[in-house]
Amino acid sequence: MGRARVKRLRARVKQRFDEGLLFSYLALLAFGLVMVYSTSSIMAAGRFGSHLYFIRNQAMWAVISLIAMYVIYKLDLRKLAALSVPALFVTLIMLLVVFAMPARNGSHRWLILGPVSIQPSELFKLITIYYLAFSLSNPKRDLTDIKQLLIPYAPLIGTGLGLIILEPNLGMVILITLTVLGMFFLAGMRLKHIVTAAAPLIGVASIVVFAFGYKRDRILSHIDAIIDPLQGSYHVKQSALTLGSGGWLGTGLGEGRQKLFFLPYPHTDFVFSATGEEIGLIGLCVILALFFFILYRGIKIASSQPDKFGFLLAFGITWTLFINIAVNIGVVTVILPVTGLPLPLLSYGGSSLLVSSVAIGILLNLSKRTVTP
Repeated sequence: MGRARVKRLRARVKQRFDEGLLFSYLALLAFGLVMVYSTSSIMAAGRFGSHLYFIRNQAMWAVISLIAMYVIYKLDLRKLAALSVPALFVTLIMLLVVFAMPARNGSHRWLILGPVSIQPSELFKLITIYYLAFSLSNPKRDLTDIKQLLIPYAPLIGTGLGLIILEPNLGMVILITLTVLGMFFLAGMRLKHIVTAAAPLIGVASIVVFAFGYKRDRILSHIDAIIDPLQGSYHVKQSALTLGSGGWLGTGLGEGRQKLFFLPYPHTDFVFSATGEEIGLIGLCVILALFFFILYRGIKIASSQPDKFGFLLAFGITWTLFINIAVNIGVVTVILPVTGLPLPLLSYGGSSLLVSSVAIGILLNLSKRTVTP
């Protein structure tokens, strides 16, 4: 009976990848390059003597990301699943090495290899999803036993989160934590066990917020901005001003004024605000539609997987993309305090672009093996 069911499933598994998902990814990637140049060229000319400095780096990472996405698309993800454990150990070592690197803006987040900088926490995020999909799909794993959940996961994932907190990068810790808890829930973990696992992380995060004064100040400043927008931080006020100045149609590509040393980080954290100024509300709606389509296809791919591994992997990637997009947009629209999380595919940053592209490659790979009704 089991073999017959497997044969029926194989007959219903399609072998064609999701073209709509690929188109949406390529459209956002291309537009991201346009916006990186538009928002960074003047800053690059002033700081580095060349208006092409940032776009040249981003274009290089875009090529690398496309190659990585294609390679992941062609691989057998299920056969490589066992490599997620050693890969997780490698990223933990990388997270340790960053503390030996020079600090940037008061943080140790980057592994500097000559002219190339890598953010290990981005790699840790993706590999954690892959590792959990592999481990939680093991039929021998008793998801109702709290010991079987804490013993394998707490040391590995907890150590990684602890190192990321020390960088400090609280935004990434929150992103990974919500992703892990979501995967636990979908895998069948009891809600009371999820709360038990989340409680110490929330406690540690609270301690970190008050240990690092500037993080506490960010939250307090955000509360002030909600009560009275004029009392918010400089970042918050400039983001709101930039986003609102575009109107319906925007000022035109390259014509934004807030990026002229008014809006902080217009090519990274606040690229959505800078984009809104140049392409307006209608243009932002198109960008959001592309993001929502990617998330929609991710959910469809997850729900159509023939096994639990594929389901958890597709869900984990879609869930973390959703959180990342929602948090970044929440920050620039003054709904959430500043976190430092980039906007996938649009913000400047090689590590974020590479990991987002690999994530899309995994979804495209899984879309080849979806079960049709």
